[in-house]
Amino acid sequence: MRESPFIEHLEQRFYERGARENSISNILSVLTERFPLSNVQPVSDALESILDLDRLTELHRKAVQTTSVETFMQELDESEK
Repeated sequence: MRESPFIEHLEQRFYERGARENSISNILSVLTERFPLSNVQPVSDALESILDLDRLTELHRKAVQTTSVETFMQELDESEK
């Protein structure tokens, strides 16, 4: 039995929402682990406005490579312009 298009749409939306929340959580975890004394709340606020999963994946890689939370925020701000 095939599900209705509406149910399939809802499932896709829930999947995307979960993947997005997971990506944001992973970015914040990396930054918190690497820079435990830094405030990541501004990063969290900025990430919440990003809906593109590919963009969040790219930012996760940048979080692994960045030299500080401040540098990450600068890169994030510059890439959104």
